[in-house]
Amino acid sequence: MLNCLQLFLAVSLHLGLENDYNNIHPHARCTVDNHISGIYYNSENNISLYTGFEHNGFELGLVTGYSSNDILPMIRYKKNNWFISPAYETDGNYGITIGLEIGR
Repeated sequence: MLNCLQLFLAVSLHLGLENDYNNIHPHARCTVDNHISGIYYNSENNISLYTGFEHNGFELGLVTGYSSNDILPMIRYKKNNWFISPAYETDGNYGITIGLEIGR
């Protein structure tokens, strides 16, 4: 399946983390079969690029735009418009990000 260009807007909540994060994420994506790639405004107020695959609701890949490293692994589970993903801070805190993503 080819589905370019998809536009989304996500609202997120960061649980278990101490820093103050952006909760609004404009997002553009291209999907070809199960390969995904896109760009979004991330929780650290930076632009992130990603590429990966989706399978049974899971999105797995690589992402840029975060302060802890130039390229990081990405994992997210999505069901309908809801998503959840692991989160961590460079000082060792771990948590989760949950959110609602709407779009076309």
